[in-house]
Amino acid sequence: MTRNLLGIHHVTSMTDDIVRNYKFMTEVLGMRLVKKTVNQDDIHTYHTFFADDIGTPGTDATYFDFPQTIQGRPGTNSISRIGLRVPDDAALNYYKARFEQFDVEHEEIKEIFGRKALRFNEPDGQSYQIFSDEHDQGVRAGIPWKNGPVPQEYAIYGLGPIEITVSYFQEFLSILTGIYSFRPSQQEESRVLLEVAEGGNGGSIILIEDTESPQAIQGDGEVHHVAFRVSDKQALEGWLDLYKERQIPNSGLVNRFYFEALYARVGHILIELSTDEPGFMEDEPYETLGESLSLPDFLEPERERIESEIRPFDTSREE
Repeated sequence: MTRNLLGIHHVTSMTDDIVRNYKFMTEVLGMRLVKKTVNQDDIHTYHTFFADDIGTPGTDATYFDFPQTIQGRPGTNSISRIGLRVPDDAALNYYKARFEQFDVEHEEIKEIFGRKALRFNEPDGQSYQIFSDEHDQGVRAGIPWKNGPVPQEYAIYGLGPIEITVSYFQEFLSILTGIYSFRPSQQEESRVLLEVAEGGNGGSIILIEDTESPQAIQGDGEVHHVAFRVSDKQALEGWLDLYKERQIPNSGLVNRFYFEALYARVGHILIELSTDEPGFMEDEPYETLGESLSLPDFLEPERERIESEIRPFDTSREE
């Protein structure tokens, strides 16, 4: 039984305005809404999935809009920045100009571990950086949204290196390498680039040591958890056995309908392992992905009540 991780699966954050976030992700970033559903643990909360053209694993940035959540505070012991991917350096220049057009807070393009990147923030404070795949060799990216507002040759088509900042650097590094089989690739002062599977932008973490900043406070504009890919349920069961063997507290197997999941908290960081299958194409046709409220089978009998209680949210697209 293999327990190999295959790369990043998705990253889930919290936003203070699910509608504004939808417009930002689709109209500014040019990512496709491939699923609009509810948080299965809190059905009064939307859970939206933005990805590539078909919701390929490793391309999903997802969001909760928990009611009455406080504004998050950046700091140490958190998933501090989400990474995204574009095909090349020209695409970074395109997005820099686009951010200026849409008045998006951003920095200048710079190099991070030899990879060109563009940092920016969503209006709720969420921190991102787009990495260029110009010289990337590793986990394959997805397919740009074919009918999106960004030309396909420039469009975001996957998740890039995920930045994690902790005060207990060596302990966390030992867990990433010893339990999850991440490999240190490059190190610069108080930060290290770690890779898993085929590596590259789609299989990387940037781990940063920060013993000076205050403890991050999770809330709107902060990341809730990161998920890494496993091939199937059998692989996930292998991880469950490992967690039990190492006495790592965990959620047990959870069926999320679009994938199977297993959660464990490593220090302050919630790590999810998720299967590639069955994916987002099971309950909606390609042409209208994300336009209607999708519910897993066990919530379908409650559709009428859920739709009457959750805030209306129009995501229909006109051709």
